[in-house]
Amino acid sequence: MIEIKGIHKEFEGRVILDGVSGVFKQGMTNMVIGGSGTGKSVLLKCMIGILSPEKGKVLYDGRDFVNADPETVKAIRREMGVLFQGGALFDSKTVLENVRFPLDTLTSQGLEEKTEQAMLCLKRVGLEAAANQMPSEISGGMKKRVGIARAIVMNPKYLFCDEPNSGLDPLTAVKIDLLIQEITVEYGITTIVISHDMNSVMRMGQYIMFLKDGKKMWEGNSTNMMSNTVPELQEFLSTKLI
Repeated sequence: MIEIKGIHKEFEGRVILDGVSGVFKQGMTNMVIGGSGTGKSVLLKCMIGILSPEKGKVLYDGRDFVNADPETVKAIRREMGVLFQGGALFDSKTVLENVRFPLDTLTSQGLEEKTEQAMLCLKRVGLEAAANQMPSEISGGMKKRVGIARAIVMNPKYLFCDEPNSGLDPLTAVKIDLLIQEITVEYGITTIVISHDMNSVMRMGQYIMFLKDGKKMWEGNSTNMMSNTVPELQEFLSTKLI
């Protein structure tokens, strides 16, 4: 479980996140939605330590990540998996080498053990046959699946996905959504998905946080979202569901 308490972030005096709080539960696909510039990606960066909030706490199963000592920070980061927007693969490395990269840099395992673990993750996403291909030789959907394999290769407790369906056709987007859901349940991961794709939100949103102008305006799930009475969320949905 991840709990955020009163996260406040500013850039040059401009408030980006204004006291955002919420609880993201284990074994669920938790989603953060909102329009462009509402603070979704900034919230994710605060949660994974790329940015530091001016105020607030990020608790990983009770451990305060923001104010933790260096050893605790390192331990929590080892428990994270991140799927970046676009996949963020290394062009000069094969698919297998991309997936193995976290193991190469963060563990002292032998090459054979690391390769076996990376291949298991590629098999889990259905790409073992592409292990020796280069990123330039595979499709956008395959790159996203490679990114997922790399994100889970360290057996993370927490999985972050930043716009996982960006640039994908609808059919491939559905496959990526289902894969993220399956892995979340299978591994008992606390998964957080940043998205503006309402089809994904309706498919995956077991917990949904809606941000507007850096504030949490609503939280719930895909079942009760359509009956919400929050004007800002109703306006957002009206532009997305036309």
